Amino acid sequence: MIAAGGRLAVIAADGVFSHQDLADAATRVAGGLLESRCDLDDARVAFLVPPSFAHLVVARGIRLAGGVAVPLAVSHPPAELEYVVRDSGASIVVGSGRLAEALERIAVAAGARFIRTPDLLASDPPGALPPPVDPSRRALIVYTSGTTGKPKGVVATHANVAAQIASVRDAWGWTSGDRALLVLPLHHIHGISFVGCALAAGASCEILPQFDVDAAWGRLGSGEVTVFTAVPTIYYKLIESWEAAPPAIQRARSAGARRVRLMMSGSSPLPVQTLERWREITGHTLLERYGMTELGMVLSNPLRGPRRPGFVGSPLPGVEVRLVEDEIEVRGPGVFLEYWRRPAETREAFRNGWFRTGDVAVVEDGAYRLLGRTSVDIIKTGGYKVSALEIEETLRQHPAVADCAVVGTEDAVWGERVSAAVELREGATLTLDALQAWAAERLAPYKIPRDLRTVPAFPRNAMGKVVKPQIARLFTG
Repeated sequence: MIAAGGRLAVIAADGVFSHQDLADAATRVAGGLLESRCDLDDARVAFLVPPSFAHLVVARGIRLAGGVAVPLAVSHPPAELEYVVRDSGASIVVGSGRLAEALERIAVAAGARFIRTPDLLASDPPGALPPPVDPSRRALIVYTSGTTGKPKGVVATHANVAAQIASVRDAWGWTSGDRALLVLPLHHIHGISFVGCALAAGASCEILPQFDVDAAWGRLGSGEVTVFTAVPTIYYKLIESWEAAPPAIQRARSAGARRVRLMMSGSSPLPVQTLERWREITGHTLLERYGMTELGMVLSNPLRGPRRPGFVGSPLPGVEVRLVEDEIEVRGPGVFLEYWRRPAETREAFRNGWFRTGDVAVVEDGAYRLLGRTSVDIIKTGGYKVSALEIEETLRQHPAVADCAVVGTEDAVWGERVSAAVELREGATLTLDALQAWAAERLAPYKIPRDLRTVPAFPRNAMGKVVKPQIARLFTG
């Protein structure tokens, strides 16, 4: 229970807690991790805790004790969990629930100490509070999704984390009166940053243990939530649910959602048709922004003012952004320290102190428009550089296409050919000839797909982003 006068911080499956509850519990966790020591000295602590008050407490307690927090993905199988534990060199592993036994075996095999989450939360506080940790020390390792190879550990310092939160807290108008709704995983920078902003502003955060469309609409429709963020796939599922609901439920959901002050989208490109349909349903023009695991958030459409579909806005406060040969490069206090135990890859990622994002963009009237990743979204065909994202946005307008993914595949004549994989709407059919005839009226000849595959569903990572290397393999068989 929240003590009298305590400010609400977290509403989750494991209870309702104040900011003071969070601070006290994190101190106990720090005590359980430290045992008789006064500092973990940057020891890595891997933890598998679903989104909840317990997750936030464990993450904060690790950093308070001078450790480096390594969040594990609840959705990952034991083999992937073991990879992260071993790659990070974790000396402590925390977890419970259905994967507790597998986690304990992984910890023992890796020579790490295993602690069950309830036991850690029940720890006694340390005899004295740990001394403040130097801001330049490592605080967090978040593993990338690994769409083009084994995941890399992205290391952020305490100062990096603080800078990332500060740059968006003011830009997006966070206040202690806000009530955020989290439906994202907390092993990914999108969810971590969102909760971090809410708590840093003294606001409260409602946490769903996983995304559930009915539960999410229940809270959005309540009128009590003030800030919400999600990935495009989630907005698509919310739209589907709204369209399938009876008129009375549609009206109630829309009325409640209109009372939210800010809704954001990120982690992958937002289709224009999704933005427009969401605006019709809720009255909200989603705030698109751009960030990376290595950076936090760096570009954003304005909190107040016009938000342009397809654009991710301008640099946030304290962040420097430039284009070098069309690639976005970033410099600032929120830029990560290193890829864990990958010095060569860390050096290659920087150019004279600027981080090379691998994302290609153009700037129009001061706002950035993403063209895609240099490795998977920029197709070089017949001497032209083509944006896969631009072609995808056009193909989604076809009446038979529910969603699409465009990739470049090897071609002896053109270098690469434009190849499209599509998810069809229910009952629809589509041939390559028909698609090409339709696209010829909307795209330049060199942008028209030369190959077509239909699939029941795209392979996606934990954040709903299409895994394009797997899409490309559809055309090489």
